[in-house]
Amino acid sequence: MATLLRIDSSASGENSKSRQLANEFVAKWLAKNPEGKVVARDVTANPLPHFTGETLGALFTPEADRSAEQQAIAAIGDELITELEAADVVIVSAPMYNFGIPSTLKSYFDYIARAGRTFKYTETGPVGLVNKDAYIFAASGSLLAGTPVDHQVPHIQTFLGFIGLNVKETFIAGGQALGEPGEESFNQAKAQIAVAV
Repeated sequence: MATLLRIDSSASGENSKSRQLANEFVAKWLAKNPEGKVVARDVTANPLPHFTGETLGALFTPEADRSAEQQAIAAIGDELITELEAADVVIVSAPMYNFGIPSTLKSYFDYIARAGRTFKYTETGPVGLVNKDAYIFAASGSLLAGTPVDHQVPHIQTFLGFIGLNVKETFIAGGQALGEPGEESFNQAKAQIAVAV
């Protein structure tokens, strides 16, 4: 049975255009994988703690030497990474907030970036260890995709690639605060999803 892990990060709930695009993809994926399982992680509805000195201290302390508090901190990332490793396909939906991704999604990325688990350092640079396909669903109020101030999609693509995820396709609905251009962009993204799955 195939498993799809979806990570949603918009604070707009079901009104979120990025989430709606992810919904389209999931529906089509389930139609092709009727026995498939979808694991949903909403990092805004259930936000993760931001990284602190205590977080880093826990992760850099050998497991056998961790205090009970450090064990609880490390367990957060352990759960997320295990969930990621169990998936066959990963999808990420994200809005653009102030030119970048939501801080809740950044926290998720911080917890799943684990040397020796999701990536490793080599003499030629870091190598990702999570070998799975991924899809990105992005939305923004303006039409900023591909411009120098777009720190949303490139960030997600770079991070996913860093841990070894193969981004098969990125679906972008820009201009959501602009009326008709936003509707056109959203409908184009939906049409791309229809033929991608």
